Amino acid sequence: MSIIQFKDLGTDQDFQETWDLQEGLVQQRRDKEIGDTIILLEHAPVFTIGRTRDQSSLQNPSQLPHPVVEINRGGQGTFHGPGQLVGYAILDLAERKKDLHLHLRNLEEAIILSLSKFKVDATRRDGLTGVWVDDRKIASLGVGVRSWVTLHGFALNVQNISLPPFQFITPCGIDGVSMTSAEKEAGRAITMEEMRRAMRESLTKVFN
Repeated sequence: MSIIQFKDLGTDQDFQETWDLQEGLVQQRRDKEIGDTIILLEHAPVFTIGRTRDQSSLQNPSQLPHPVVEINRGGQGTFHGPGQLVGYAILDLAERKKDLHLHLRNLEEAIILSLSKFKVDATRRDGLTGVWVDDRKIASLGVGVRSWVTLHGFALNVQNISLPPFQFITPCGIDGVSMTSAEKEAGRAITMEEMRRAMRESLTKVFN
């Protein structure tokens, strides 16, 4: 089993460029040119949605304040932008367990462990992918897989500045869902570097 390596791309990353990077890394992982890799970053503001006929979660796409990109993951509309830590996991499940549901649960577990370091009591909710604090959603997940190599991953709302754009959509297609952030739940400022460090530690613990 490959030990996970991390690539930190920093802030203000263009979504399309990052998607292209993922595509290249997936092919390299399939060809055994690289080991399991997790990319951490903050995106420039963008709304994304999976390839689905039902795009009602975007509400009124022409009125959205940021671009919309349709991508090859599961799920409805969500937002990526500053103050939100995004992680893309390029892992070969053939070397681990060929179980995409377990992969999702492992990503959730790493987020829950990371949030606990900030005294945020996060959990799963039955039948709903993602991470929650009571009935408030703090992290969204969406993954894809090619020849058992995963792509896409998680988006964790760290700072309060990540929250306002969600008001323009129905996040993940769940009516009435309230989005929250680690800062809001912890009741204090949290730097992105603090959360990056916590997530690197938790992802290493869960996947290695």
